[in-house]
Amino acid sequence: MLNLRGVTKSYGAGRRVLAGLNYTLGAGEYVAIMGESGVGKSTLLNLIAGLDVPDAGEILVDGAAMSALDDDAATRLRREKFGFVFQAFHVLPHLTVMQNVALPLLLNRQAPQRALQMLDAVGLGDRAQDYPRQLSGGELQRVAIARALVHRPKLLLADEPTGNLDPDTAHEVLLLLRDEIKQNGASGIIVTHSPAAAATADRVLLLTRDGLRPMDLRQQA
Repeated sequence: MLNLRGVTKSYGAGRRVLAGLNYTLGAGEYVAIMGESGVGKSTLLNLIAGLDVPDAGEILVDGAAMSALDDDAATRLRREKFGFVFQAFHVLPHLTVMQNVALPLLLNRQAPQRALQMLDAVGLGDRAQDYPRQLSGGELQRVAIARALVHRPKLLLADEPTGNLDPDTAHEVLLLLRDEIKQNGASGIIVTHSPAAAATADRVLLLTRDGLRPMDLRQQA
C-alpha cells in the first residue's frame, strides 16, 4: 500500500529531519511510530499524504508515485484513499459536527448515513447538530477521528490521535481505529508518544535520525 524510497527532508539552514528513509507498509498492516520530539514523525505523515514534498526520494501510495501527480490528481487520491487525523483537528467551524464528519462522504459522492454511525462510535451521536465551538478539545479530537474513518479509507494516518482524550476514551478510540483498519482491509500509521496507544498496533517502529527500526515496548516499561 505504501512505499518509501530514500525519502529525505530538511528545513531551514540545512537542518535534516529525515535522511534516506526506506519503508514498505503492506495492505492490512497497522503500525505505530514513536520517537523523540522533533525527530520528524509529523513531517513523515505530511510527506506521505502529499501535504509536503520531500527533498529527495519517492513515496508511492497504492502504486502511484506522489511526485508524479498534479494537484488535482493528488487531491483526488487524498480524498478517496486517505484518512488523516491532524493534531490540530482542522474541524471546520462553520459546519455542524454531523456536516464535518459527512464531508468526506459528500466529496466522494457517497450517501451520508454512515456519518451518524461514526459519531455514535466515538460517543458523540447526541452532539451531531452542535457546532465545533460548543465542543471540548477531546470531543473535537473524536470528531476528527470519526471524519477520518467515515469513508473507509485505504490508508489511515493519525498524528497523536489520543492526545486530548482521557484513558478510557482513548482506549475505546484506539480499538475503533484498529477495528476499522482491519475490517476494511486498510493500512494504518499512528504517530504517538503513548506506549498504551502504540501497543494496539501490529508493530511498533522507532523513528530516529538513522531511520525506522523495530521497537520493543517491553524495554520501555
